[in-house]
Amino acid sequence: MDKVKSALTVVLLVVCASAFAFAQAAKVDLTGKWTFTVTTDAGTGEPAVTLKQDGEKLTGHYSSQVLGEADLTGTVKGQKIEFAFTADAQGTKLEVKYSGTVESKDALKGTVDLGGLGSGTFTAKRQ
Repeated sequence: MDKVKSALTVVLLVVCASAFAFAQAAKVDLTGKWTFTVTTDAGTGEPAVTLKQDGEKLTGHYSSQVLGEADLTGTVKGQKIEFAFTADAQGTKLEVKYSGTVESKDALKGTVDLGGLGSGTFTAKRQ
């Protein structure tokens, strides 16, 4: 019986620790200014992104020399982040989609889809 109690205690501790870690991760607020480093087949860039998080909802603004200025919308669900915006690349409208993970309260990483015309990877650091 003592072995059963010990095993149940260990299981309970693991469940509680996992729930605490999940609750802490869910509290990350991405609101703020970010510097992205984007790498694609066409080269690299460092767009500035301002994010505002309200629960799981993300809004913000994207600014780069290549894709210009655009408002963005997206979501944060647990450690997963996604956002998109429409860019005008030399007269061509592109639906740009970022998808990645929250690495810490000050770091993101993932992939970017440039409207089907190309793709790449990104890292981001909070300013």
